Amino acid sequence: MNTAKHGWGGWGGRAWLWLVFAFLYLPIVCLVVFSFTGGEITTRLDGFSLRWYAALAADRKLHAAVWLSLQVGAAAATAAVIVGTAAAVVLVRLGRYPGSDLFAGMTTAPMVLPEVVIGLALVLLFTHPWLPWLGGRGVVAIWVAHTTLAMAYVTVLVQSRLREMDRSLEEAALDLGCPPFKVFFVITVPVIAPALLAGWLLSFTLSMDDFVLAAMLSDPGSTTLPVLIFARLHHGLKPEINALASVIVAVVSVAVVVAQRVMTSRALPRN
Repeated sequence: MNTAKHGWGGWGGRAWLWLVFAFLYLPIVCLVVFSFTGGEITTRLDGFSLRWYAALAADRKLHAAVWLSLQVGAAAATAAVIVGTAAAVVLVRLGRYPGSDLFAGMTTAPMVLPEVVIGLALVLLFTHPWLPWLGGRGVVAIWVAHTTLAMAYVTVLVQSRLREMDRSLEEAALDLGCPPFKVFFVITVPVIAPALLAGWLLSFTLSMDDFVLAAMLSDPGSTTLPVLIFARLHHGLKPEINALASVIVAVVSVAVVVAQRVMTSRALPRN
């Protein structure tokens, strides 16, 4: 029997695929639609209005939270790429040595540890009376927490790319007299650049999306976007949050389309 026309390979597979897409994207579509409501309820469309987009443009606290999340996300992603890449190089290039298994486990531990545990440990660290120079809770503490979490993911990504890399390129450069430090930045970094970019984007997304660590380590002057939205839940969310989410969806969609076009154009065979 031809599975392309019958059963799972035909209409059954397509129907299941559409169900999955509907489950994933229908709530996002509803969120965008309800952002244009003229009423106060986030889940009901009471006429068409740009009222909540105007409210979003005038909400200074929301602007500050978004800006802080962007700053922390960029800083944490950059630090995570640096630390994670260094850890990956040590794990792949140095081979086995006393304590290598412990080091490998420590680098990936943030991926499997509950965020509550990581957050509690960092709260105890930054609020310890013997370490007042750390500054207590705040932006720096959130940045350290997000870097710790994201670093593990970057390490795994870069580690897998380094294992696949042809080491003859590095060995040829070393044989020609190129210093190891220069070999890394001139030869190795360009080869693993896609993994570095993927790690940075993943780290930035994790930081922007994180609530647990930010909530445990924030103070009144360092409220990130997820923490602010959660705080406003106690007073009832307004469609203004729908408007903000719609703007984020639009920006991300444009970025994804542009990136896909660039990747497609580079993949096309050149005449």
